[in-house]
Amino acid sequence: MFDLIATDRRPSTPRGIVPMLMSWALHAIAIGAVVALSVFHADQLPEAPREVLAYVEAVPAAPPPPPPPAAAPAARRPATPRPRPVPRPVPSAPVPAPLEEPIGLGPPVDVAFDVFDEEGEFGGVEGGVPGGVVGGVVGGLPDAPPPPPPPPRAERPPVRTGGALEAPALIKRVAPVYPDVAVNARIEGVVILEATVGRDGRVEDVRVLRGVPFLDQAAVDAVRQWQYEPLLLNGKPERFILTVTLNFSLT
Repeated sequence: MFDLIATDRRPSTPRGIVPMLMSWALHAIAIGAVVALSVFHADQLPEAPREVLAYVEAVPAAPPPPPPPAAAPAARRPATPRPRPVPRPVPSAPVPAPLEEPIGLGPPVDVAFDVFDEEGEFGGVEGGVPGGVVGGVVGGLPDAPPPPPPPPRAERPPVRTGGALEAPALIKRVAPVYPDVAVNARIEGVVILEATVGRDGRVEDVRVLRGVPFLDQAAVDAVRQWQYEPLLLNGKPERFILTVTLNFSLT
């Protein structure tokens, strides 16, 4: 180096670049290996001695959160004042007034009054009423209308016979007439009728419950002429309903 400064000439044997680069690479690999070992084996580092930890101040734990604020007390209703009973005055015993004799009154005088009605005559009318008319009729008005008649009693529906209530005896029976059309057509069958009997025992109405063509009208005409004994309930005749069955046969 002295020769370089003094003579201003470079040495004849210059330093090589390749050895320098290899040196740098080896140093870099060594440093990286040390760093990698420290990172991967951090859990195996030796613990610090207790004497050293004694001088390390422990970090205090975080304080717990403050408690929630207390709920506000519910507003109390003001008490409703009760009405005080009003004392009732106690009536005192009445004090009788002193009896004093009137002064300056003369003897009593008899006074006669005549009684007249407002529109009547003196003494009234026989059979009249207070406030009547002058010259009224004894016993009331002769042309007063008579009271209205009582409303008619509702007609009681007829009772239905059967079971405990037996139908009265049949005292008149008329046989049905076989229609010629039914005879020629050889029509036979059973006709069931419902008959309503009045209080006198005569049949008032007949209704067909189950019929046969060309035979219904003959059965109705015959039953309308029948007559039964009256049905008495509590001693009074009542209307009743019964079922009549007629069998039409050509044999």
